[in-house]
Amino acid sequence: MEIEQKQAEVIDRFVKQAEGMDGASLAALVLEATSHPSLFAFSEILSCPNIAKLEGTRFSSSIDLLRLFAYGTWSDYKSNAGSLPTLLPDQVLKLKQLSLLTLAERNKVLPYDQLIQEIDVLNVRELEDFLINECMYAGIVKGKLDQLRRCFEVQFAAGRDLRPGQLSNMIDTIGNWLDTSDNLLHSIQERIRWADTMNEVDKMHRKEIEDRVEDVKKSLKADLDSRGHEDIYSEPGRLMDFEERGRSKRRKHPMS
Repeated sequence: MEIEQKQAEVIDRFVKQAEGMDGASLAALVLEATSHPSLFAFSEILSCPNIAKLEGTRFSSSIDLLRLFAYGTWSDYKSNAGSLPTLLPDQVLKLKQLSLLTLAERNKVLPYDQLIQEIDVLNVRELEDFLINECMYAGIVKGKLDQLRRCFEVQFAAGRDLRPGQLSNMIDTIGNWLDTSDNLLHSIQERIRWADTMNEVDKMHRKEIEDRVEDVKKSLKADLDSRGHEDIYSEPGRLMDFEERGRSKRRKHPMS
């Protein structure tokens, strides 16, 4: 957040200065802006009306330079160096920092071999010094140097200016994501309703089984009670047997 606030203040200062400049003074402003250690966004300066007036003049290369720093990389500069001003050391460093941010937009694990080629450094030691001293300490990226796997794991990277057409692509991507999220949410809600319905059906089925079991228990109990009563009092000869057995026992014990 601190780097973003500081950058916003720097951008605002350059934009206000550009409003009162033209020609050579604007070209000098572009040189200063593209060398500034705290500035990593250039589209607002590029959109200033006075900057657009440099088109077709002997200072038109300043517009190309601003476009390069807004959207391009160190590799882009090397491919078009013949049509662009020679960069100062601070500008070279800035463009290499911006190149890293572009790579970090696309992948969160950056192989050392790729970085050595894109940043144009000689070896791993020089690359790690660049990542630590010029990028991580500057606050534009956060990450982990994995020497064993020879890669840089990106945890945070400052955003760059949106390239022409990139905003509409981002809007389309977000719109597609929202549509997918809505469909997923609808599917989840349907599954929740189905689960609730099945839960109610299960409860009703369980209640029905419990009621049937209870009815069976009551029926069995009533049947057992009824059968016990009939066995004692209703079967022929049963009461006679009890009486005879009682008399027989009394006969086995003569009175003294």
